[in-house]
Amino acid sequence: MSGREGGKKKPLKAPKKQNKGEDDDDMAFKQKQKEDQKALEALKARASGKGPLAGAGIKKSGKK
Repeated sequence: MSGREGGKKKPLKAPKKQNKGEDDDDMAFKQKQKEDQKALEALKARASGKGPLAGAGIKKSGKK
């Protein structure tokens, strides 16, 4: 039992890839995400102004 001599050697870490800039697909995807986020915030603001979203009326219990 001689410690850490046996077994696999750890591989060296690969250098980080440098981003070569954004292409058109990345730009379009980010723009779509921003639009979706704005739409979601608008929906949240509109929903918070009113009462409950589903006006189901009086809830009935299961008892008879």
